[in-house]
Amino acid sequence: MSVLRRKPLRRLKEQVLKNTIGTLGVLICTMLLVHDLTACSMYKITTDGKTMVGCNYDAWFTTPKIWFENARTPDEYGAGFTGAREVSNNRTAPQSGMNEAGLAFSRLVAYYPAQENPFRDRLVIADEAAYLSDILHTCANVEEAREYIERFDHSIFLEDVFIYVDGSGKYLIVEPYQIISGDDASYLLSNFCPSITDNEQARKLERFRNGEDFLSEHTLSSSLSFCRSLSDTMHVCRNKKGDGTLLTSIWDTKERLLVLYFYHSYDQEVRFDLTTELSKGDHVMAIPELFPENAEFEELKSYKTPFNTPELRITLALLGAFLSITTLYFVRQIWRNRHSRSAGNSLNLVAGLNILLTGYLFILATNVSVFYFDAPYKHYSSGLISASSYIPFLVLLAIVPVTRFTIRNLRAEKRYLWFKMLLVTNNLIYFILLVGFGYWGLFTFWKQ
Repeated sequence: MSVLRRKPLRRLKEQVLKNTIGTLGVLICTMLLVHDLTACSMYKITTDGKTMVGCNYDAWFTTPKIWFENARTPDEYGAGFTGAREVSNNRTAPQSGMNEAGLAFSRLVAYYPAQENPFRDRLVIADEAAYLSDILHTCANVEEAREYIERFDHSIFLEDVFIYVDGSGKYLIVEPYQIISGDDASYLLSNFCPSITDNEQARKLERFRNGEDFLSEHTLSSSLSFCRSLSDTMHVCRNKKGDGTLLTSIWDTKERLLVLYFYHSYDQEVRFDLTTELSKGDHVMAIPELFPENAEFEELKSYKTPFNTPELRITLALLGAFLSITTLYFVRQIWRNRHSRSAGNSLNLVAGLNILLTGYLFILATNVSVFYFDAPYKHYSSGLISASSYIPFLVLLAIVPVTRFTIRNLRAEKRYLWFKMLLVTNNLIYFILLVGFGYWGLFTFWKQ
């Protein structure tokens, strides 16, 4: 009978172990994936026979570029683009741009709840950079852009909203599941999909609210000074690292001109004539090299996070895996000794901290904003993520009693060597994480 009982128990333990390993594998893979989410804002102004398009690219990338691509065939258009997110060794995803016909576009992060895909019978977008470039190379206005886009399954851009504006002042908003047309004299857009966001909700975004208030207080103008002031009003500069708006591009769809500002500094500008640049052939320029050295940008470049340093991302994943495994062992020990005097509160504390830290490391690996916003970080929609921002403070408070518990067990003769090694390694991880938390400013709540 005892043998019969042990077999099911053994199978249960094996199944639990397989499930645990599988779960850890999924968590580690998710932590190793890069989640690049950036905030942006844009506007279009049409007045005095001219349409201007302004784009603020609020991102933490350190490789912003501007590039120009000539028409590949006689019936295509040359175009200029800006962007910073590298999708391959020699390719950057366009974030804004304009072609020779005066069609401009901007890409912004926006959340749209997933739905059943209504575009399954359309062409698949295999290369986002090529798809976005081809729209400007082949379309002269928003009507042609719409016709082109509707051939493709654009629902893959579930976290993006695009806007296309032509020289007439018409605009086309491309959401994951909908396309909206308009021709208002002025239009503002930020990190939301207009079809599911009313104005009251949109105004909760400070950069959008600032732009809307600016337009209500000033007479509409298509002058560069007006557009520069509007871009400046809508730009972002955060307290923690001085980061925020990486690029500001103002596109003149009539004169085919681009005015570029770098890292939310509006004292220096660089101007590009699209026709002149295209006459030089296809070429790419690193934007930081076009401007004087910017101290805040240099700080951004030297600031290391799991999102710009793969080694840190791998380290977080490995630490999370180790903490998860040791937690399973500690919980087993607590359960086995639950009726004995040796089952103290200290091991409960260690196991609890490990569980919290494993979850927090997952948050750090999947939420880039934590590293740049003031501590304690407040997530825009998740109370759980906001609450997790206090975990570094909890570890700081617990480090002394946990260290005492570890030292006490090191001196105990009845403890196994490998148990002592687990505790010591666990403690070292706490100290390493505290150093990292300090470097990332996760304790600096007094700056608020």
